[in-house]
Amino acid sequence: MRRTLELVLTPEEAFDEARFYQVIAEKAKLSPDEGFRLVKRSIDARSRDVVVRLAGEVVSKEEAENQVSYRRPVAEVTRGKRVLIIGAGPAGLFAALKLLEAGMKPVIIERGKDVQARRRDIAAINKAHVVNPDSNYCFGEGGAGTYSDGKLYTRSSKRGDVKRILEILVAHGAKSDILIDAHPHIGTNKLPMVIREIRETILSCGGEIHFETRVTDIEVRQGRFQAVLTTGEKRFEAEACILATGHSARDIFELLHRRQVTVEAKPFALGVRVEHQQQLIDRIQYHCAGERNPFLPAASYSLVSQVGSAGKERGVFSFCMCPGGFIVPAATAPGEVVVNGMSPSRRDSKYANSGIVVAVGLEDLKGYEQYGPLSGLHFQMEIEQKACLVAGGTQTAPAQRLQDFVDGKNSATLLDCSYQPGLQSCDVGDLFPSFITQGLRKGFRSFGQKMKGYLTNEAQVVGVESRTSSPVRIPRNPDTLEHPNVERLFPCGEGAGYAGGIVSAAMDGERCAEAIIRKYGRA
Repeated sequence: MRRTLELVLTPEEAFDEARFYQVIAEKAKLSPDEGFRLVKRSIDARSRDVVVRLAGEVVSKEEAENQVSYRRPVAEVTRGKRVLIIGAGPAGLFAALKLLEAGMKPVIIERGKDVQARRRDIAAINKAHVVNPDSNYCFGEGGAGTYSDGKLYTRSSKRGDVKRILEILVAHGAKSDILIDAHPHIGTNKLPMVIREIRETILSCGGEIHFETRVTDIEVRQGRFQAVLTTGEKRFEAEACILATGHSARDIFELLHRRQVTVEAKPFALGVRVEHQQQLIDRIQYHCAGERNPFLPAASYSLVSQVGSAGKERGVFSFCMCPGGFIVPAATAPGEVVVNGMSPSRRDSKYANSGIVVAVGLEDLKGYEQYGPLSGLHFQMEIEQKACLVAGGTQTAPAQRLQDFVDGKNSATLLDCSYQPGLQSCDVGDLFPSFITQGLRKGFRSFGQKMKGYLTNEAQVVGVESRTSSPVRIPRNPDTLEHPNVERLFPCGEGAGYAGGIVSAAMDGERCAEAIIRKYGRA
């Protein structure tokens, strides 16, 4: 008979595999034909004695061994109805997998390169400061998350089946730990292999993926999507089109606006990336005097504060916190500096970094009205280009020690940093409008009170963290998910303003695919 069990274990008991099963057998009083299936695992560091909280089920041995119910599709869709998918990020890839299940043929158009070929362009950014506008940390197979961390945590469980998304990843090679961890993470070094396996599933069923193929125009006739034109003067027609370009496809936003396909400005957030020694974050979060318990992972944090800035209350919050990670260059064009964070699967770097960003509302975009719905996009671009100019015109990033930034002082020296292209000391506050600088300074003071030792000159800020989300929303009908003015066009994922991260983008991709199947998938 199935039994549920909740346990509180020490880190040694929870993360030493041999000891874990011994403790479970004792506490659950398992019979010879019973096994234990772990459902949820989370670290509780609220008190000085850090514990691990577990929830699980006592089931049959067979059930305990079979954690994944998802099976990779095997249908042959070569002659199925064609659906174009613009972008091979999580929204596009998971939309393709869902279409395969319904016998429809996904045709993915991706401006960037496959995951292996992307590595060379990413190396060029880090080592030679050369930015390929079509292949970088944002563009290419797998999308922005592939080489910038691979976090799988989402709060948007009402938008889809989170467990299904995680099971699909496990079925394609991810570790099964992501099914149980409260904040699952694959890691930048592991996710490319998973993405490659998803590609093989799509191709083996008869789907198509066209790399290094950038959309240059869209054909709409009498309010209905017809085709896209791409580099190489190719034309792709299909039954429907899922637009899943990601948050940095500025040329697509401009193309839609130029073709009078409605787009809208939306709020976003912008700021800096802050880097500490991981050991300091461990000491604060795990209440330890020296090295953390070797059975505990690198500690993370999540911070938020409401501060007064430019006459209004606005949010300042941490974004994409990367324990044991690195800061990476995320520019998508020459002449701009953008930073992001990533962690390898083991999270074993000596650094911890996080975006710290300030909410930017539409009312903050005065002076950019001439750009209409693209006002936020141009606001972002102006700050990114200024950061590049100030730091020397390469991918060297402007930086400042944290306490100096908060106090408005110049930093005579900078710390060692994980950001490979290098740093240039400057007044980072000068990069931003005053409401962002003021909000960041007040936010850091608040965070220093919440985490004693966080606000220190043994940390530094690096600019700019500007690609937290799309500054544009592409509207869609809430029932059909089609664009309200263009039938058969389905705005999707983070770039369209409906997701924020790998899992929520994947779920939105599935939702759009399901909408197409319902409306256009019938024979």
